[in-house]
Amino acid sequence: QVQLVESGGGLVQPGGSLGLSCAPSGRTFGNYAMGWFRQAPGKEREVVAAINWSGGRTGYADAVKGRFTISRDNVKNTVYLQMNSLKPEDTAVYYCAARSLRSGSNYYTQAADFDSWGQGTQVTVSS
Repeated sequence: QVQLVESGGGLVQPGGSLGLSCAPSGRTFGNYAMGWFRQAPGKEREVVAAINWSGGRTGYADAVKGRFTISRDNVKNTVYLQMNSLKPEDTAVYYCAARSLRSGSNYYTQAADFDSWGQGTQVTVSS
């Protein structure tokens, strides 16, 4: 397991943009598949976006396709989630997740496939 630290959450108006970052504490994650999940009040945690170890393969939830972009910089040891055209229904706590197990070239979209989680960062979309 690895300790993950997220940053970049906050309050934004509908239609606005926000960027999240996630970095491990004390180690690198260059060969880890990574993901972003979110959980709104009263709802289950759901995948938002996922990326394989190299950044060459990505996947998105239907609700965010075309609006969110996941990326990673393995030199800077950071994973990003750029969120554009934000909607009130995007309001949630967003979590970064890492999979330290061997993953090949795959990305993963199930919470059970990840073994490390960040503490979460609140994103609120409201006017």
